[in-house]
Amino acid sequence: MIQVFSKQPQIGTTIFTIMSKLATDVGALNLAQGFPSFDCSPQLIDLVNFHLKKGHNQYAPMAGVPALKEAIAEKTSSLYKVSYNPENEVTVVSGATEALYAAITAVVCPQDEVILFEPAYDSYAPSVELNGGIPIYITLEPPNYQINWDLVKQKISAKTKLIILNTPHNPTGKILTINDLNQLAAIVKDTNIFIISDEVYEHITFDGRQHLSLMQHPSLQERTFICGSFGKTFHITGWKIGYCLAPKELSVEFRKAHQWITFATSTPLQYALADFLKEPSYYLALPEFYQKKRDKFLVCLQNSGFSYLPAEGSFFQTVSYSDISDENDYELAVRLTTEIGVAAIPVSVFYHQKNDYKILRFCFAKDDEILEKAGERLSRLFSKSF
Repeated sequence: MIQVFSKQPQIGTTIFTIMSKLATDVGALNLAQGFPSFDCSPQLIDLVNFHLKKGHNQYAPMAGVPALKEAIAEKTSSLYKVSYNPENEVTVVSGATEALYAAITAVVCPQDEVILFEPAYDSYAPSVELNGGIPIYITLEPPNYQINWDLVKQKISAKTKLIILNTPHNPTGKILTINDLNQLAAIVKDTNIFIISDEVYEHITFDGRQHLSLMQHPSLQERTFICGSFGKTFHITGWKIGYCLAPKELSVEFRKAHQWITFATSTPLQYALADFLKEPSYYLALPEFYQKKRDKFLVCLQNSGFSYLPAEGSFFQTVSYSDISDENDYELAVRLTTEIGVAAIPVSVFYHQKNDYKILRFCFAKDDEILEKAGERLSRLFSKSF
């Protein structure tokens, strides 16, 4: 028998696949995986059909369709007052996860250290390790998940090559502040440390908060890969279209990796998005739209026994059950799915040592009917069963 040597023997199937399959198998409401239950704009679908029929069905340019790169640059300039050259500083990729992997591949060499803040999206560390890098973890603790920048300073070494940040943050819903950016800028000043900023939820912020992109801090912008996603913004996660904004020198290295990973992204979808971006109201209305979803879900949880701080951004709400049960969060997530029909993500999976703070993550990017049913089940059955 041929022997297979695993490059990542400790890596199994992602928790999102596990919980979504379990939810499907038992017919549970899937508030685990982060995708909307509602469809995208009919106008966007019409634009896709238009470009399919127009013949835009061959390979797109490796770095993206020019019209879409220009639209991304214009949107960025309008929102953040920062200019990126669409020709050599904007790259379209097949989803934000590819953007993250390509950016990590572009700069991380064997034995380089990469600072990660956990709980962290589960692709970060494996992508670092596949490139020979060494994850250096900084643990953020509930309920506030504040970054201890003094600890960050202590973790910086001569081997530090990269820092990965996520704002608005998945799974906690926290948003970085100007104080965070200023402290980060002071730490990386006069170093060769790069930054990846995962900003896929940039348009989903609540209670009057504004998303603060790392590109808006001049001394950070010059060393940062900004990773974005149309999937999260326009309810089209199945399209897998994202992008990366980075200064020319960084984009050159980013594209070297991108061309071997997917090379190009779906052509008609790119043209459709380029046209769709001409109307800013589609993304400017998202904070109000998703805040209603968050608030609806929190109302539905009022009698559940969970405790929580309302999410500042993203379409996730974390809740604590420490006053209700001592059960392991993974086991509880499975039981909630199988016994009452509501799937969630156990937050311990986002920590490399599986820290169990008795917290679950729910996705509220769902139709109101689903949120109401989930709230009823959690409120009625949770207190009886646990």
